[in-house]
Amino acid sequence: MDLGLKGKNALVCGGSKGIGKAAAVELAKLGANITLASRSLDLMTEVIHELDNSQGQSHNFLIVDFSNSNDLLSKVRTLTLSKPIHILINNTGGPPGGPIANASPEAFIQAFHNHLICNHLLTTTVIKGMKKEGFGRIINVISTSVKQPIPGLGVSNTIRGAVANWSKTMANELGPFGITVNNVLPGSTNTDRLQSIIAAQAERQSRSIEEVSKEWMSRVPLGRFAEPEEIGNAIAFLASPAASYISGINLPVDGSRTKSL
Repeated sequence: MDLGLKGKNALVCGGSKGIGKAAAVELAKLGANITLASRSLDLMTEVIHELDNSQGQSHNFLIVDFSNSNDLLSKVRTLTLSKPIHILINNTGGPPGGPIANASPEAFIQAFHNHLICNHLLTTTVIKGMKKEGFGRIINVISTSVKQPIPGLGVSNTIRGAVANWSKTMANELGPFGITVNNVLPGSTNTDRLQSIIAAQAERQSRSIEEVSKEWMSRVPLGRFAEPEEIGNAIAFLASPAASYISGINLPVDGSRTKSL
């Protein structure tokens, strides 16, 4: 099985921590050159030092804020002038939790911008180089909510569904150029975001964080939360040559929590 990514350049959004960092670590192990994109200079500096470079890779980062799409687009365009991007990992922090009936129109607009619009801008910026190279992997980190809405995440459920349909459309259009587009759907993963959601639920319900955590884990047949590197492994596989005929899919990595196929 060919998993090698030596000579390939990967742009990993949200790469300073959590699932984004885990994806960057696994892609580097396969030989890819990594460009991290995140707001945090300090965290990205730490991650750069953790990335494997045993195959002579060169790693760097971009300081970007997804709420400023003009700056994001400018920096990524500049990056593509120096090298083609073969692998794009679209990943950014999810919107705040809460019932959909309590969500403001502005919350939907902000989430739509940060997830769908930024994904689209990044993708349309890098596909020219992918077409020229004859190799492209676009992987969107979204949520199992595209298969089964998650209670208490009204805005996220709505926007993730839009991203999934955008991704499937893009997969159909880019397939003739040897570019695959796939979605990874993490389940409950041990990240800062999950802990903040659990803490907020515990506060609303006047319960302990431990009690709410156990309740969440009880819904997962494997009986535990995922670790970020387990999601990173799935992302790295989809980015590899071995996954060349996998495109247009939603891949749950959720310990079988999702009830549908």
